[in-house]
Amino acid sequence: MNSDIQIAGDPLALPHLLPPVPAHPSTVAQFAGLARRIAADRPAWEPLVRYDATTRWYHRLRTGPGYEVWLLSWLPGQGSGTHGHGASHGLLTVLTGTLTEHTAGGERALGPGAQRAFAPGYVHEVVNHALTPAVSLHVYHPGLTEMPMREGSLAPAAALPRCAAVPVADA
Repeated sequence: MNSDIQIAGDPLALPHLLPPVPAHPSTVAQFAGLARRIAADRPAWEPLVRYDATTRWYHRLRTGPGYEVWLLSWLPGQGSGTHGHGASHGLLTVLTGTLTEHTAGGERALGPGAQRAFAPGYVHEVVNHALTPAVSLHVYHPGLTEMPMREGSLAPAAALPRCAAVPVADA
């Protein structure tokens, strides 16, 4: 008489028949798809968003094998400063609001759903020039271990936030 294992095979041996699970998305398109899936799940990320008047707010939303995902908020006038991403590739996705990306080649306004992919060595500055807050999602592969800041701004002087002089009345 045959046992179930002799007839159907060892159920513990089945995993070798399945394709291997990738360590992480392996193409820009797969990372962009990951970002779009996370962006589409607004009920999962929206309650986590905070706004800080003194600095950009950020929260590591997810880590996976070989990558990490960050959620950032930007109040009007807040910017990243000119920076690179070390050895990491990156993908920026705007979730709400509008951000402006400045590079040595010019500037680009990024509205909700806009995505920008970049490789190691890419230098940019991201600023919220709008009058409303913005939220963005950033995917890095491998995870971000450094963000070297660069001197100066890539934004044209006319695009930088201005502070008006306000007369102070004598008490």
